[in-house]
Amino acid sequence: MIDPAFNLLLPHIQGAPPQSLWLADENLLGAQLAPRSNIRMIANRLDLVQAARARGWQADWSDFDLSAIPAGSIARVIYRVSKEKPLVHHNINQALRVLRTGGELMLSGDKGEGIKGYLERTRTLFAGQGDFEKASANCWLGVFTRPEQPGLTLDDKNYAQLREACADTQFQYWSKPGVFGWDKIDKGSAFLIEHLDTFVTELPAPPARILDLGCGYGYLSLQAARLGAPVTATDNNAAAIAACERNFAAHGIRGEVIPASCGDGIDGPFELILCNPPFHAGFSVEDDLTERFLSAAARLLARNGIAAFVVNRQIMLERRAASRFARIQTLAENRSFKLVLLAGAKTGA
Repeated sequence: MIDPAFNLLLPHIQGAPPQSLWLADENLLGAQLAPRSNIRMIANRLDLVQAARARGWQADWSDFDLSAIPAGSIARVIYRVSKEKPLVHHNINQALRVLRTGGELMLSGDKGEGIKGYLERTRTLFAGQGDFEKASANCWLGVFTRPEQPGLTLDDKNYAQLREACADTQFQYWSKPGVFGWDKIDKGSAFLIEHLDTFVTELPAPPARILDLGCGYGYLSLQAARLGAPVTATDNNAAAIAACERNFAAHGIRGEVIPASCGDGIDGPFELILCNPPFHAGFSVEDDLTERFLSAAARLLARNGIAAFVVNRQIMLERRAASRFARIQTLAENRSFKLVLLAGAKTGA
């Protein structure tokens, strides 16, 4: 799917000078862009980096850590703004640092995401060196030139740092902006944990291994650790991996945290799989995400194991799971969520 705001940046990618940097936060490569040796791509989603590398791009996966890039070394930075304000400010500040004097920042976004405010603040940061225009009813594009004497950096809420973000009666959770639902306990995940002890009675024996598929900052992993089995937590997002690792270390969780896109590269089997699949990814709803999580669960589930998926009530998970699992049962639901048991993974699913 092509994003109209991202389309505004395509000419600036295609005509980029040597030593250019593309901050590809949650952007789809969509148009099968031919790789360019003069552009380095950085993204916080592992699937984007893997897709870019497969096409021949020079691409790095990180939580937009540009500290290894020397100050004043980049000719052009290309950035379609992210969802979260602290991350947008962080990336604009980092762009200012790495750009050489006279280098350009290309910034685009949608009206509903606050792009005009970002553009106005960027123009102030760049000491008035640049301008922006309304390219369509909703999309804006700004081009800014790095001055010798920039203004004060934007408030990024200390984006790069993990912090104690939320807590319950058992754990204090470390998290940060950039992680989905970073400063709260997700209601769907809490619903799953509320029913976890009842759920595991469906197992013939206590689980030997547990998988948290799409772990975020690790709420499900920490809660499931009480079952006594080692927990493998995996996520696609660099910030989530960093936060989950910190929570494992802070609370002595037995297991490992592995970067992976929808469980790719993870080795099973697991007797218990927990998953609160993301409904939204990037700037669009990716219909295949739930399918990919279901496929991963079918591949990784032990023969006598069970998977617990918690989803919004309107998502027809049962229908999507039918080709992959012999047993599909809704064990609990409330006004917002349902908890679905999956078992008996079908061969070749």
